Amino acid sequence: MVKTGILRAYGGDLRRILAAATKNRFSAFGAGLAITALLQSSTATGLMVTSFLSRQLLPVAPALAIMLGADVGTTLVAQVLSFNPHFLSPIFLLVGVVGFLNGRETRHRDLSRVAIGLGLLLLGLKLILAASAPMRESPMLAQLVAAIQDEVALGFLIGGLLAWLCHSSLAVVLLVMSLGAGGVIPMHFAFALILGINVGAALPALALTAGETRAARRLPIGNLMFRTLGALALLPFVGLIEPHIVMLGADGARQIANFHTAFNLALAVVFIGLTGPAAKICARILPDLPSAEAPGQPRYLDRTSVVTPNVAIACAARETLRMGDFVADMLGRTFAVFRDNDRKLQREVERTDDVVDSLHEAIKLYLTDVSREGMDPADARRAQEIIAFTTNLEHIGDIIDKNLMELAAKKIKNKLVFSPDGLAEIEALHKRVSDNLQLALAVFISGDVKSARQLMEEKDLFREMERRAAESHLERLRSGRTDTVETSSLHLDVLRDLKRIHSHLASVAYPILERVGELRPSRLASGTAREEKPAAHRSGREAPTAG
Repeated sequence: MVKTGILRAYGGDLRRILAAATKNRFSAFGAGLAITALLQSSTATGLMVTSFLSRQLLPVAPALAIMLGADVGTTLVAQVLSFNPHFLSPIFLLVGVVGFLNGRETRHRDLSRVAIGLGLLLLGLKLILAASAPMRESPMLAQLVAAIQDEVALGFLIGGLLAWLCHSSLAVVLLVMSLGAGGVIPMHFAFALILGINVGAALPALALTAGETRAARRLPIGNLMFRTLGALALLPFVGLIEPHIVMLGADGARQIANFHTAFNLALAVVFIGLTGPAAKICARILPDLPSAEAPGQPRYLDRTSVVTPNVAIACAARETLRMGDFVADMLGRTFAVFRDNDRKLQREVERTDDVVDSLHEAIKLYLTDVSREGMDPADARRAQEIIAFTTNLEHIGDIIDKNLMELAAKKIKNKLVFSPDGLAEIEALHKRVSDNLQLALAVFISGDVKSARQLMEEKDLFREMERRAAESHLERLRSGRTDTVETSSLHLDVLRDLKRIHSHLASVAYPILERVGELRPSRLASGTAREEKPAAHRSGREAPTAG
């Protein structure tokens, strides 16, 4: 809850801090330490950095420096909890619950969630101490510890296994602290457990990043390598280290927390200057593959951003632009298919529609996941606009694939030829649609009212162009021109489908003009029939009032 609350309230800021802190390894270390101290999870910090790596926004070397800082940052929580501040638990819970139930602003509720999380964390410490009391008094446990207390390698393995099973180093460290404070386990064995916990805590990140790019997966490998080398180097000397740790504090829990922090600080000191060579070793362990990226695979939908709605919506908008590029490519090649009777190009256009469908589904599901995390009204409105626009792009892809390409196949099969005038009319309309697709993408990303008004004006102009083209075709038809007669049905269907595509494009302007009051409630004049609107917007508002 602490992690989620912080990410929702300040996730975008934390990402900007991480991105800006990679100028040198020391600032990267400091950023990793500070952010992990806030999030109370080095894994969360690691996933944020992984998202940068997967998009090639960050080299592996500074990312490793960030993780060295994150490893130190996560020990600070154990340091605070070693002072047994569990008496603050009800205060945090009361403040958090009251603030969450009465908060009106999104950030207020997010910070209240953080307070609730802190209260539960402190309550968890108290419960762990209470639950481990019977263990501390158990004769059987005392006999077991007496039998294995000199087997530091076994303690190392037990600590690693527990950290991996719990997916939380903090929970296992608290348990070891409670056992050490009660004198159930000797300090040198507790230190061996802590070394194992540090290694085991690096394992879940390997599984969580399994689906990422190879560059992103190198980060958890490098972090695991640092922790393993440091732990194995220190393990034989835990007995010699014990007297020095006692000098920092006699309390058992404090000694364990101090050793935990000292170990991670030592790792940072030793390896902060070796992040470059370590990155090269990781690249050898996991080299890049020469395989091409699947076009239908989302490129910008960062799964770690779903808890930060404003960042996630920006990712979805960027992926929507990529989807629009594929639709533009389909539309651009459509005229060439009709002009050149190119069957190969026809099949390529049809395959591109599968890519558009895949991206539409991915964006829709991604925004559905984001919506579960709660958004403020502005973010919710923007998410709805993205879903509406991607739906219209998907409909355009379907019109090109299911209608225009079928018409092209019919033309190719029957060896039909448009009249020169008819082909020129189709080319002019096609160019107008292609140009306005780029305008629609610009309106979508900028939300500019002037551009939205221009797009709506283009809708009326295109309607007039389509009407004149149809009238010209009918005049040629009445004159009895053979090529016009043979392609009449085909020609009119192409004009109709281009008009449908243009209507879907113009729909992106509706919400923008509606927000500034430039849409009439209806285009109906008294006693007239309603003009049909695009299918995706028949329940919405209509065209602008004037100019």
